[in-house]
Amino acid sequence: MRSPVEERWVRRFRDDDECGTKLICFPHAGGWASAYRTWPLGLPSDVGVLAVRYPGREDRLGDPFPSGLEALADDIADALGELTRYRLVLFGHSMGASVAHEVALRLRERGCSPAALCVSGRRPPHALDGQRQFFGTDEEIIADVVRFDESRAPVFADPGLREVLLPAVRADYRLVDDYPGGHRPPLDCPVYGYTGDNDSEVTPEQMRGWADTTNDAFRLRVLPGGHFYLRAEEEALLADMRDVLGHIKYRTDAAS
Repeated sequence: MRSPVEERWVRRFRDDDECGTKLICFPHAGGWASAYRTWPLGLPSDVGVLAVRYPGREDRLGDPFPSGLEALADDIADALGELTRYRLVLFGHSMGASVAHEVALRLRERGCSPAALCVSGRRPPHALDGQRQFFGTDEEIIADVVRFDESRAPVFADPGLREVLLPAVRADYRLVDDYPGGHRPPLDCPVYGYTGDNDSEVTPEQMRGWADTTNDAFRLRVLPGGHFYLRAEEEALLADMRDVLGHIKYRTDAAS
């Protein structure tokens, strides 16, 4: 039986008894779980596709924002407790990569490491020094969001939608700015990196630094595009992830 805490934190786009692997997706700053709603179409039917519901948006609009990124990771790790009996693969983009990594560390500490961590468009925690600060005035934040995603411009031009959406973006930017990063204990699972070849936030060489976050294997895939390459390149990204998920399933089945 699913716990109320799990239901509050996790949205299921596909999840049934045949899904022995659960892909847990972590949105970017200002993002929401529904960003991953199309992913089941590109992934095997035996892979559950679930996404984390951050507080303060969508159907959690009235919930308080977390005090910090690490506190957010604490809450998510608690919420995933019952799901750890399955083969878990964590995927996070941008801020979501840092959150997914921190959750993976907490699961490892509890003796239930994920089968793999997939990180996208984000520097590793020990390479965050010198990264630009995201927080600013409301207008600066909106300009920053629109610079990466022009489709959001009409949303922020609507005063009603702006009032609803801006607090979550502002809160997430604060999480990113306040996150100290630094060296963390290495994971025991493979780490897969993804990035756009024209991402202004992280270079492929910086993404390769994620190799230092695990005692297991690391592999990087560079796709065409900028920071939100994964929208235009969703088909190519999910094709690669099909291979990754198949390899992880084979590996864990062989080890059991």
